[in-house]
Amino acid sequence: MANSQPHRIKSISEFHEFRDLPKPEHPLVSVYNFADIKYLNENEPQSLILDFYTIALKRNANAIMRYGQQEYDFKEGVLLFLSPGQVFSIEGNAELQHSGWSLLIHPDFLWNTPLAQKIKQYEYFGYSVYEALHLSDKEEKMIIDIIQNIRKEYQSNIDKFSQDVIIAQIELLLTYSERFYNRQFITRKISSHEILSRLEKLLEDYFSSDSLAKKGLPTVQYIAETLNLSPNYLSGLLKSLTGQSTQQHIHNKLIEKAKEKLSVTNLSISEIAFELGFEHHQSFSKLFKTKTNISPLEFRQSFN
Repeated sequence: MANSQPHRIKSISEFHEFRDLPKPEHPLVSVYNFADIKYLNENEPQSLILDFYTIALKRNANAIMRYGQQEYDFKEGVLLFLSPGQVFSIEGNAELQHSGWSLLIHPDFLWNTPLAQKIKQYEYFGYSVYEALHLSDKEEKMIIDIIQNIRKEYQSNIDKFSQDVIIAQIELLLTYSERFYNRQFITRKISSHEILSRLEKLLEDYFSSDSLAKKGLPTVQYIAETLNLSPNYLSGLLKSLTGQSTQQHIHNKLIEKAKEKLSVTNLSISEIAFELGFEHHQSFSKLFKTKTNISPLEFRQSFN
């Protein structure tokens, strides 16, 4: 029976031991073949927490990976990203059948390098598992080649250039992944625009109800959860489609409703601010002017 508490794995060596893999050839960077993992742990924990980055290219698995309340079945080849501290679980038969490669990177390997901060800016490390990146055969080969280059480098004699070469390969992998995700947003236009339509309806319903006055402006987290997406994935998709983030879409809807109230009602600026979820009209006026370059009062006076 699986343990109920998340099992934290702090080092790459500990992970190799947990998955019954040979000892890692480098303590802070490791590449392994999924085919080398034949079985799940006898007492597989209900969930795992890894204290290092994981980039996994996986296909043809007879196991299901869970992240939060979502699950992903790896019947197709996908690339997924986990940052340190994310909770996930794997469910399946004791005997595993899967293929692919995984790259493990401990944050200490990146210490005191520009990539240590830059890697945190790649939003796809915050995407949920079901938002994994689907690769074409050509893209998959490119990713595998980079992962193999990393493996070959740390298997060679380590010298003063080794870390720089490996980090350059990691950066190349991350840049390609950014490109491929952008391609995925574009090629999946129907589903992407469906999400955009659902977002617009969600915002319209929210702003047309009394939710604003009761709860204030909807948060990005609330919007993403309602759409069953992670906040980072939603913003990435919206930026690809519209050039604007989720927060900008929320503010655009707010300004749209504010203009409507300013032009067709006699409510005071303070009353409008309250109806739009602001405790203080000054905050509303500041945001309105930032977005339109004029104050709410100046906008109203333009109709007189």
